[in-house]
Amino acid sequence: MTPLEAARACGRVDSLFDAEFFKAMSDATRLRLLSCLTKCRRPCSVTELTECCSVDFSVVSRHLGILERAGLLTSSKEGRTVFYEVRYRHLSDTFQALARSFDVPERKTKNPGKTRIGRRS
Repeated sequence: MTPLEAARACGRVDSLFDAEFFKAMSDATRLRLLSCLTKCRRPCSVTELTECCSVDFSVVSRHLGILERAGLLTSSKEGRTVFYEVRYRHLSDTFQALARSFDVPERKTKNPGKTRIGRRS
């Protein structure tokens, strides 16, 4: 398939390469927040999550909103406090589907018995 044909073809991988999903994970502070929440294994408030970053409460809140809009987190409100939780199943399913989309059958070679070892020529 040529690149032009591939661009015109629809495949499952197209939906997996969600720009908002990857953009949300492209920031070091957001990754730190996601990591912290993942290790806590429970919903955490914005105030609690501010402790794992060296940024202001409002910045943490904004980052958490970006992660939620990208589908990585869910939020729930209790009174005036917002709690965030990782969408573990969604993350796991997305990364597993991406990994499966990269599995490619090996190409047949002209000399199936010969393999190159060592330097490239």
